Amino acid sequence: MARPLRIEFPGALYHVTSRGNAREPIFLEDSDRQVFLHRLGQVVESHLWLCHAYCLMTNHYHLLVETPEANLSRGMRRLNGRYSQCFNRRHERVGHVMQGRFTGILVERESHLLELARYVVLNPVRAGMVTAAEDYPWSSLRATVGLSPAPSWLTPGGLLARFGSRSRYLEFVREGVGAASPWTARRGALLGSEEFVERLSARLDPKAAEREFPRKERLVHREPLEAIFPPAVARDRALRNDRIREATGSGRYTAAEIGRHLDLHYSTVSRIVAAKPGPPAG
Repeated sequence: MARPLRIEFPGALYHVTSRGNAREPIFLEDSDRQVFLHRLGQVVESHLWLCHAYCLMTNHYHLLVETPEANLSRGMRRLNGRYSQCFNRRHERVGHVMQGRFTGILVERESHLLELARYVVLNPVRAGMVTAAEDYPWSSLRATVGLSPAPSWLTPGGLLARFGSRSRYLEFVREGVGAASPWTARRGALLGSEEFVERLSARLDPKAAEREFPRKERLVHREPLEAIFPPAVARDRALRNDRIREATGSGRYTAAEIGRHLDLHYSTVSRIVAAKPGPPAG
């Protein structure tokens, strides 16, 4: 059977899972989880990912990651490959640790970012491992709500900005216990509104993928960033942020490119893209 196509583009948001071969554990002890998080942090930083949430179970893990560059598959090969090597060496084993390729579901940010972030950290509660999600030490929730130090590669700001405080976000997570599954809106490798699924489904068509021009050719006539962000716009933060959202939404510019042009870190650009413009005063 042919492998399903991956949809990868700058700024995409994914729910990623990877399971142990034959459903065997991929973490035998806490030190394995520490090694995995170290490797995850290396991949997040080297591939310029934004990691919004994670959860390490026993025979699988969940990630909610955003890719300012179109490099999910490349990063996942490095993450699973390096971790598998460490796991086998530590436990004097050979053979596959992970079961085939990872599963990556492309998520519509506007409708499902918060639901998926909550779903990820509630996994230990659904599995009966803890009664409160914040008691589980191997998810991102404790760091997100300030109960433990946050690793430098975790990006909780995009989630917390929607609530205004850590306590309100924690309340939102707790309210998710027993809530309906967010996967009811899933259509294959896509999770989002009907418009989102329809717009991106063509990218899963092998013939459509073959017809697609290389990115270099498609972007040859794009407007230079100097024209989009003249000095007057760059000095006006609200206008600048609107232009950033428009530019990334067009698919012609990456967060990393815009960040380099405006002398902003790529994660700052991605947070601007994720944040909704505030309502007008009055």
